[in-house]
Amino acid sequence: MSRRILSLWLPRFSADLSLRRRPAPGPFALVVKARGADRLACLNTEAQARGLAPDMGLADARALCPDLLTRPADPRGDAQALGSLRRWALRYCPWAGVEGADGLVLDITGAAHLMGDEATLLEDLTARLARMGFETRAAIADTRGAAWAVAHFGPGGVVPAGATERALLPLPLAALRLEPATVEGLTRLGLRCIGDLSALPRAGLVRRFGTEPVLRLDQALGALPEPVSPAPEPPNFAVRLSLPEPIGLTSDIMAGLERLLARLCDHLRAAEMGARRLALELTRTDGTILRQELGLARAMRDPAPMAQLYARALDGMDAGFGIERMRLVALQTEALPVQQITTSGAKAEGELADLLTRLCNRVGFENVTRFQPADSHIPEKAFQIAAAAYCDPAPHWPQGGPARPLVMFPPEPIAGTGRAVPHRFKWRGRWWAVVAASGPERISPEWWLDDPAWRTGLRDYWQVQTDRGARLWLFHTPQRDGWYIQGEFA
Repeated sequence: MSRRILSLWLPRFSADLSLRRRPAPGPFALVVKARGADRLACLNTEAQARGLAPDMGLADARALCPDLLTRPADPRGDAQALGSLRRWALRYCPWAGVEGADGLVLDITGAAHLMGDEATLLEDLTARLARMGFETRAAIADTRGAAWAVAHFGPGGVVPAGATERALLPLPLAALRLEPATVEGLTRLGLRCIGDLSALPRAGLVRRFGTEPVLRLDQALGALPEPVSPAPEPPNFAVRLSLPEPIGLTSDIMAGLERLLARLCDHLRAAEMGARRLALELTRTDGTILRQELGLARAMRDPAPMAQLYARALDGMDAGFGIERMRLVALQTEALPVQQITTSGAKAEGELADLLTRLCNRVGFENVTRFQPADSHIPEKAFQIAAAAYCDPAPHWPQGGPARPLVMFPPEPIAGTGRAVPHRFKWRGRWWAVVAASGPERISPEWWLDDPAWRTGLRDYWQVQTDRGARLWLFHTPQRDGWYIQGEFA
């Protein structure tokens, strides 16, 4: 039985996917940042009919089509969606792989008869994708290269078995999946189609263009094999335990959980992975399933501390008439290579992560935060707040700059004019007298951003010692004469 390969091309995959999630009328395009400018990455049929094309600058595109609707491209999301589409395509054959950023390849050898014949299979595949909102072009041939060439540069459809060469020879050179520079060089020699290339002596081709043209030609004609290699499925870290008799005591459930954790951690250790999120599913005798998730502040595969973290979550759980099955799944994993045992403080770091895990599971992972430095000279923008469980502590903070107050708040106006620091002012219902002042420190706004809080322009900051003992942070706006208080030192 000869091999039969189906090549599926989704020429507007990214745009169709975005419009499938959020429909929009009229011309539409996805935009990427390339070569210092916004450029079109993928567009729909209406945008192409207006004269737009991929890689066109966004400014030029809007000049041709003022009503063009754009969205930022999401290559990572597109890759995930294409992977999901590959798994969906397994309904037609057991071998399916991703081809480029907008295509799939299926080895349908021995599987077409399940749909009737190859034409019926191809029609069913394209019809289902059309109902999903995807534009498709597909072809079936004896080789992967021939199917790709006919789908991209030919009429598509089914190439009869043994007719590969007849279908390939009239197609352009780009149908061999050659690099653009190679296609340009061959075109300068007067070669226009695959038939012209196949008639040339191979020794001269290899000397001038390398082995790529000959390799691609042999793969397309079937002289060299080109298997379909699907991406490996991600590992599934899950273990289960069926009990001979229902259990209901917390101690019994914990004993079963410890056995599950030991097996799960063995699997994680063999793969050099660590769990970041676990889910324990307990099936009661009445068929209902109790699910308890546990998040971890660091990747772990040590069963003892993981069991301790689960103990509080299981306390007081209603087991009904008993638990008959237990299943433990690692929902989220991270790489955790084997580490050298040292005395450099790794234990202290682990204890801090365990503390974060306990706190986060009680109050929520988004409610335990830490400060991280930010790249900005604006005082209130020089830091950012991030969830402590999802980021590492900053190795170092910028040092050597001017002192900053311990507490900062939005600027509060006080009475005062001129560049001199007011000797006495009223703030928050009290009168304050200035004993000493140091400054000024001039800070300019970020001119490339429109921040409403900095529309008053330049600021001259002063550190002021008051008669009440408080050290305040005052600033004057010379462009709009006024004084404000923004912080208090320790």
